[in-house]
Amino acid sequence: MNKIKESELVLNPDASVYHLKLKPEHIADTIIIVGDPARALVISEHFDKLEYKIQNREFVTYTGIYNNKRITSLATGIGTDNIDIVMNELDAVVNIDLEKRELKEKHTSLNIIRLGTSGAIQPDIPVDSFVMSYYGLGFDGLLNFYHDDKNIFETELTQAFIKHSNYSNKLSRPYIVKCSEKLKNKIGKNLTQGITATASGFYGPQGRVLRIPLEYPELNKKIETFKHKNLRITNIEMETSALYGLGTLLGHETLTVCDIIANRINKTFSKDYHKSVEKLIQLVLKRLTD
Repeated sequence: MNKIKESELVLNPDASVYHLKLKPEHIADTIIIVGDPARALVISEHFDKLEYKIQNREFVTYTGIYNNKRITSLATGIGTDNIDIVMNELDAVVNIDLEKRELKEKHTSLNIIRLGTSGAIQPDIPVDSFVMSYYGLGFDGLLNFYHDDKNIFETELTQAFIKHSNYSNKLSRPYIVKCSEKLKNKIGKNLTQGITATASGFYGPQGRVLRIPLEYPELNKKIETFKHKNLRITNIEMETSALYGLGTLLGHETLTVCDIIANRINKTFSKDYHKSVEKLIQLVLKRLTD
C-alpha cells in the first residue's frame, strides 16, 4: 500500500493531525461541531465525565461521557475553509493509520452534527427558533476542488437555483448537497426544515452593506424567493455545504441544526440568543442519547 507523503498528510511530532492536534483515542464516533470555542466548552459542561481537552489555534476539542454515550464537542472556527481542515483531519484520525501513513482496511463512519447560529431568510421563521438543514447550498466553491465520484450533488435542484437567480458566472458555481437521512430522522423531528445557504463571508457575501457597495444587491431577494418542489431556502450561514459535501464524499453522516438569531427579512435580532443556544444544545444531546 502506498504511503501518504509527509507534505500531504502533515502530522505533529506526536503523530497527531496537524491543525486539530488529535489522535484516534481523543475523539468519539459522535461529534458535535460548533464555530465558537466558548460554545464547545458549554457543551462539554453537560458531560457527566470529561476525558480529554485539547486545543490548538482556534480548534478546541472536548471528549467525554453524556448519558452513557461518548461524545466529542469540537470548535471549528468560522467558514468553509476551516471545515475543509476539520473534515479531512477528523477523517484522517479514524481512517488513516497515522504511524504508517496508510489507509486503514476498515472504514469508520462518524456522526458529525453542527450546532450553529444563523440568519433566517424567510419572514415567517422567528428568531430563537431552530432550523434543520435538509440541504446545503454552497456559494463558497470549496467542493468544486474535489472530484465527485459519488454523484453527491443535487443537479436538478442546483440548476433550478442557478436559473431562478440568474447566477453570475463571475462567482463560484453553486452546489447543493443533502444531509444524512439517518441523523435527520434522529434529530430533525418537529424542526423547521429547508435549504441552508452557505456564504463565503459574513458581510458582502450575505448581502450586508457597510462601506462597500454590493456587486449583486439582488442576490438575497433571489435567495428568499427561490422555490422548487416545495423546497425553499430558509437561512444563511457559513459552514453547512462544506460539511455535507465533504462528509458525504468521505463516508460520514452529517447534519446541521441552527439557532436562528436574526431574521434578515424582518430586520430583527435575538434579545438573548445564548438562552436559545442552550435550549438547542440540550435538545440535540437528548435526541442523540435517547
